[in-house]
Amino acid sequence: MPACHRRRPPGTDPHPEELGSALTNEQITTDYSESLLEFITPALKDPADTLASLDKIHRFAYSKLGNEYLWSPSMPCPLPAEEDIPIAYYGTSNIGQLKYVYRKGLALRYGKTMQCIAGIHYNFSLPEQLWPLLKQAEGFVGTDRDYQSSAYIALIRNFRRYSWLLMYLFGASPALDAGFLRGRSHQLEQLDAETLYLPYATSLRMSDLGYQSKAQAGLTPCYNDLNSYTDSLRKAVATPYAPYVEVGTHKDGEWVQLNTNILQIENEYYSNIRPKRVTYTGERPIQALMARVSSTSKYAAWTSTRSCHWASTSRKPASSTPSCCIAHSTTARCSRTTSAAMPPRTSSPWSRKAGARACSCNARASRWK
Repeated sequence: MPACHRRRPPGTDPHPEELGSALTNEQITTDYSESLLEFITPALKDPADTLASLDKIHRFAYSKLGNEYLWSPSMPCPLPAEEDIPIAYYGTSNIGQLKYVYRKGLALRYGKTMQCIAGIHYNFSLPEQLWPLLKQAEGFVGTDRDYQSSAYIALIRNFRRYSWLLMYLFGASPALDAGFLRGRSHQLEQLDAETLYLPYATSLRMSDLGYQSKAQAGLTPCYNDLNSYTDSLRKAVATPYAPYVEVGTHKDGEWVQLNTNILQIENEYYSNIRPKRVTYTGERPIQALMARVSSTSKYAAWTSTRSCHWASTSRKPASSTPSCCIAHSTTARCSRTTSAAMPPRTSSPWSRKAGARACSCNARASRWK
């Protein structure tokens, strides 16, 4: 694990003004903490172009960080005390306060330390022109939307079936800072005075020491079809969870969580692959998935690909291409960016034609001095 030090306690500085507003910048924002940067690429046809875009954002952010560094592993570097980890702040607007209280709820439910784990999410979808050919080749009887929905759900099932192999082959987080465990029991070995590891570990991020939730352990969405999946999440966002009920939503007159249900919102559900789509203003993720349904469809129609964290924006979706969002266990190698000072973009990802939105990525990394 790379070693990086800063003169002040790590991870306590606010989001740099030079990187623009974390609430409105389309390419650089914050994830959970003020020090946890998130880079978002536009949707592009070629993965090589996506990586080039990510590299461009990365270089721009680095030019604005001064004597700060970006921490590349997904497991965080030495963290300050739990109470000193700053939650990302997005201003006093309604949406800004919603995002802030949601993160306060995450801290209450899972602890700030776990929320500082970084990672890479990528989005992909197939072009519209391909679907009729696949449908004909398979002899599928039904509407185009029926076929697309069933095919993407099948893809999700197969990804989950083999996800263990992907983590084994491509996982890249075999070590972590000893302070990350905060006294929890473990079976890790000592690498040096400050680092724990396992000789043949591939992804501690995806292990029971990484990004996990006991409250969500019993949440097992059904992937038979889109309806069964959304029904599971709808139940989770409407079912009270006793430990959260005991805490309540307010303390000393301040919000501490959005509600006392198993999930505050659908985004809280953690999975290595999920169906995702752009949401309209005031639309919940579940509503977005189910909103545009074919009149004869057994499944809901997915109608746009998007970067994983674009769901909270209110921009118009550009295409009718469905999308899958995948959380990878590899190390995060990126950070955050500004709006006004950002390098010019050739075109907006929201103005592309159907089939062009093939691949997009967002990546999170901590910045340290």
